[in-house]
Amino acid sequence: MVHDGPMRTELTRIPAPDGVAPASSYAHVVMGRGRFVAISGQVALDENGKLVGENDPEAQARQTFENLRRCLSAAGATFDDVIKLTYYVTDMAHMPAVRAARDAHIPSDHLPASTAVQVVGLVRPELLMEIEAYAILPE
Repeated sequence: MVHDGPMRTELTRIPAPDGVAPASSYAHVVMGRGRFVAISGQVALDENGKLVGENDPEAQARQTFENLRRCLSAAGATFDDVIKLTYYVTDMAHMPAVRAARDAHIPSDHLPASTAVQVVGLVRPELLMEIEAYAILPE
């Protein structure tokens, strides 16, 4: 199949289903048809495996979203195709940094479904967050 530029999947976002309180920073429901893409949890490691932003949630969030962007790109996707993000943070106080990094990549009218979970620890003790993504691409 040949395309004149990137095709995007038509995604439907329902920010507040009937009887569910509206959310300001995510959509409760996101759906679409196409190829499913799962991006493993990404952390604040650079291309050489070196930590970016020790004890700095803003720097770690920026690097984590850059890694997500690179993984999405490898699948032929962008943040426009993301339907779900799951945030694992070692402290909920890091969520403003996560949201700022997310907002730098995802416009407010394309917010995916999301879940945030505080965890005791991640694979390495210096990591403050891990973020995974699900996307849908055209068939």
